[in-house]
Amino acid sequence: MSARAQTVRLNPSQHRLLADFAKRRGLTQYAMLARVVEAGLLSLLHGTDKETDLAELAGEIGSISERLAETERVLDRALFTSCAAYAYARSAALGKKQSDEAIAAEARAAFERQRSLALEAES
Repeated sequence: MSARAQTVRLNPSQHRLLADFAKRRGLTQYAMLARVVEAGLLSLLHGTDKETDLAELAGEIGSISERLAETERVLDRALFTSCAAYAYARSAALGKKQSDEAIAAEARAAFERQRSLALEAES
């Protein structure tokens, strides 16, 4: 397959832009024009519609955000459950006669301490 010559007319701002891109990439303006045409044809061929792409990206980011929030809730619940198990086990091991309310208060305090430590580690 052989290449075909085409004439392309650029307005002054397009020409300046093309010349600037060519200079930055160390290409001739003609070589840069060939790359621009190739990229344009590929975008037409593959249908790269920016609005559709941005809408899809926004949808995916929203989905990831929802799943991340759900994961945080599950992790907080698992941390609290672990803190409660620790508080009950500690109370039993020490032989203390504490009410469930007192043990639950210790579990909440332990949970808050662990959350604070985790947030400090992020900073």
